[in-house]
Amino acid sequence: MPLDRPRLVRRGGWFGASLLAVLVALSGCEPPAPRGNPHYVLGQAWKAEGVWHYPAQSFDLTETGLAATYGPDHPELTADGEVFDPGLLTAAHQTLQLPSIARVTNLENGLQMLVRINDRGPANPGRIVTVTPRVASLLEFSATGAARVRLDVLQAESRAAAESIQGGNAIKLDVATAPRARVEQETLAPPPGFRGAGRAGPVASEAPSAASDAEPASVTLSVQRLPETVTRIAPAPGVLWIRLGSFSRAEF
Repeated sequence: MPLDRPRLVRRGGWFGASLLAVLVALSGCEPPAPRGNPHYVLGQAWKAEGVWHYPAQSFDLTETGLAATYGPDHPELTADGEVFDPGLLTAAHQTLQLPSIARVTNLENGLQMLVRINDRGPANPGRIVTVTPRVASLLEFSATGAARVRLDVLQAESRAAAESIQGGNAIKLDVATAPRARVEQETLAPPPGFRGAGRAGPVASEAPSAASDAEPASVTLSVQRLPETVTRIAPAPGVLWIRLGSFSRAEF
């Protein structure tokens, strides 16, 4: 019996070391990469910092205000189900349909570029858009991560982005600038007293012109990864105003 003890000790030591090696190897494994499910999003009204925001479709929105930059603790997915990547040209808006394509212009230096809006925010009601660190770097935001900007939604590109989304509650949007004409026909009964044989032939409306029957122009744009193309216009920072109030009492 005493001779068996060293053998048991050796087996136990070998098993413990093997188990430890397996645990160390497992602890070093990286978690699986998040899988996105991009889908068209409008969403319900939401509230942040005491202010309600009401999402609505707008394909020609233009607004100016202050921009913010994403912090380090963003969730893995954006509001429309895309994988968040701080190195992409994306942004968040409080009310626009997701996704949308917009031009963001840094009014302080005139730099501008296209971004893909695929997220909700910013929570701060004093900001109109939140951009990724990559966008902030290319547009040369200040060290605070804020800048005075103008946001212009691009109608054709935004409609194409919405139509390209697959899955979720994707919708089909009409990109034609005007309704297309069509031919309608109806077989009419003969008038009273008519003795001709058979029924009257079909009566057709006026045929559409070649221009109205033309297919709408297609829009080709990569909506997954926009090109890092930066242009410059004349700076126009404008003036910042501070509104002060005088109150007799505070109510919460």
